[in-house]
Amino acid sequence: MMKTLYLPRDQQRGETKTFNWFQDEVIELKIALHDNNSNAIEEELADVIAWLASLANLRKIDLETAVLKKYNYVCPKCDLSPCRCPAQ
Repeated sequence: MMKTLYLPRDQQRGETKTFNWFQDEVIELKIALHDNNSNAIEEELADVIAWLASLANLRKIDLETAVLKKYNYVCPKCDLSPCRCPAQ
């Protein structure tokens, strides 16, 4: 969806500026979490994922495939689901 909506704009903006937008959204998420603002948290989570997808699209990486490759429904460290690694 993000590729269809924004790839030409993302390509024009470039990777560095797109990454900067991603960072800004992560900071906004941090603020929303600190303020415990449920509506803002929901919106910022969506923005973080959208900008992350834009970065993946610029690198021609299918984000869903990359996540499944690494995690494949189990923790990559303990190989269990749910994860049973010691809490950090």
